Amino acid sequence: MEDGNMELKEIQTLEGHSDRVWSLAWNPATGTSNNPPVLASCSGDKTVRIWEQTPSNGLWNCKAVLDETHTRTVRSCAWSPCGKFLATSSFDATTAIWENIGGDFECVSTLEGHENEVKSVSWNASGSLLATCSRDKTVWIWEVMPGNEFECVSVLQGHTQDVKMVKWHPTMDVLFSCSYDNTVKVWAEDGTGDWHCAQTLGESNNGHSSTVWALAFNAEGNRMVTCSDDLTLKIWKTDDGGMESSNDLASWHHLCTLSGYHDRTIFSVHWSREGIIASGAADDALRVFRGEQ
Repeated sequence: MEDGNMELKEIQTLEGHSDRVWSLAWNPATGTSNNPPVLASCSGDKTVRIWEQTPSNGLWNCKAVLDETHTRTVRSCAWSPCGKFLATSSFDATTAIWENIGGDFECVSTLEGHENEVKSVSWNASGSLLATCSRDKTVWIWEVMPGNEFECVSVLQGHTQDVKMVKWHPTMDVLFSCSYDNTVKVWAEDGTGDWHCAQTLGESNNGHSSTVWALAFNAEGNRMVTCSDDLTLKIWKTDDGGMESSNDLASWHHLCTLSGYHDRTIFSVHWSREGIIASGAADDALRVFRGEQ
C-alpha cells in the first residue's frame, strides 16, 4: 500500500494462535538499542503470547505463551508503563496481572467483580491505576497497592450498554470509555476520591450514530480519534493546555469526521507518536491518515 511518500509493507506474519487475535500491545519499555521490541497478543484460544524481535535478523519469535489462567477468550491486553506487568482481560469476567520475573511471566493477581465479559483494560500514565470495562455496562477503576494487590476504588455506572473500550489520557488521570450506546464518556476524579462523568460525547454533539468501538490520543493529548459501527472516524479536540488539571477539565469538541474510507464496521484505531492515524475495519482494509499541517 502506497500513498504519496508513505508506504506500508508486510514484514512478517506471526503464527501461533489457534483462534482469532483480538488485541495487541507494544511493551513501552522496549524498542531501544539495548532492548529489542516486545509485543503481546491475546486470542480466542484463551492464551496470551509474548513476541520479541531478534536484533540480528529482525525476525519476530514467540518467547512465551501465557495459558491455563483464563477460561474463555482473552479480549484485551495492556502493559504497565514500566513494562514489567501485563494486564489481560477476558470473557471469563476476570482480569489477570502478569509479572515478568527474569523472563518468565507469572500471574500474580486476578481481579474479579465484573458480572460478565471484560472487554478492555488500560493503565494510567504513572501505572498507579488500572481501568477495566465490561458487557455489564460498568467501568471499574483499580488502585495498585503494595504486594501486587489491587483495590477497586470506583465502579462507574453511566453507560446504558456494553462498554467496548477504556483508555486513560496520556498525561492525566482522566479516563475515557466508549460503548455500544454510541457514546464516549469522560471520567474524572473530583479531588475527594469520587469519580464522576465530566462529559458525554454523543450524537447530539456531532458524535457517532452507532457503536463506538475504540479511541486513541495523539502524543500531546489534545486530540482524540474515535471509530465506530457508523463507518466513520471522528477527530476531537480540546483547548491546548486545557487538560493540565483533572479538577478543571476543558471540554472536548468535534473537529472533523472522516467518512467514505471504510464500508464496514471500523473496529480499531491508533494514533502514532509521529502523528499518523491507522484504522482497521471489517472490510479487511487498513487505512492510514496523515493530518494536514
